[in-house]
Amino acid sequence: MAVIALAGGLGAPGVTTTAMALLMTWPLEPGRRVVLAECDPDGGAILPGALQGTVANTYGLRNLALAGRQGQLADAFWRQLVDVTDAASHDRLVLPGIYDPAHASSLAPVWDQLATLFAGIEQHHHDVLVDLGRRGAFGPSAVLAKRADVVLMVARNTLRGLQSAQVRLGALREQLGGAAEIGLVLVEAGPFGREEIQRHLGAEVVAVLPWQPEHAAVLSDGAAQPRRFESGELIRAARTATTRIRQMVATRRSRLGWPTGAGGREVSGAR
Repeated sequence: MAVIALAGGLGAPGVTTTAMALLMTWPLEPGRRVVLAECDPDGGAILPGALQGTVANTYGLRNLALAGRQGQLADAFWRQLVDVTDAASHDRLVLPGIYDPAHASSLAPVWDQLATLFAGIEQHHHDVLVDLGRRGAFGPSAVLAKRADVVLMVARNTLRGLQSAQVRLGALREQLGGAAEIGLVLVEAGPFGREEIQRHLGAEVVAVLPWQPEHAAVLSDGAAQPRRFESGELIRAARTATTRIRQMVATRRSRLGWPTGAGGREVSGAR
């Protein structure tokens, strides 16, 4: 079980789309679940995007602000999750983000509580993907990155995208101080190759996702699935990425002397 944080840089590199792809392809043994928590302080995109407004904005992160102040976040969290599976299996869940960036200030006391919750949620057979957007790996919500097992920087392999990634990777390394494994997820929209990028940025490229706007729109905007979407290159690349990400989690926990299946941490109220 693991906590994976995803962050981005300038422009729209595809953090939420990548997080959704990992959510839908994350390997689950019987009884296991995976949660995508949309913690982007600039506002969430899943409710109006992938879910196409089919779920009321009464669900989500902003409702945890009051619960956090009242010491009830661990219980309230579970009531804010939305099942995104067609079969209503409740094993792939989303915590929708705030819909107004102005609400981010009210969440300042909540980030640390959420980080603690995520760190202990694996005891209850959950993995967590945390969408931090462009700014969330820094500032008040940075604790979510600091407490993660793996932090993935999502970037397009264009000059603009890689320059932004280089600056943010440097800041992440300084901020995390080796607390989490750091990797890159590339969206193949430019001319630079995997090996060249790894050498230049000094970070492992965990996955290269194809530039397929029609397929990506299914995950970002709830568009109709094109033919062979589930067996297409984008989903195959995301599924392959999950294997490497889980290996990175195991590496980190081995380095810290933790069991690879659990971090030895628990939080009350999770279920």
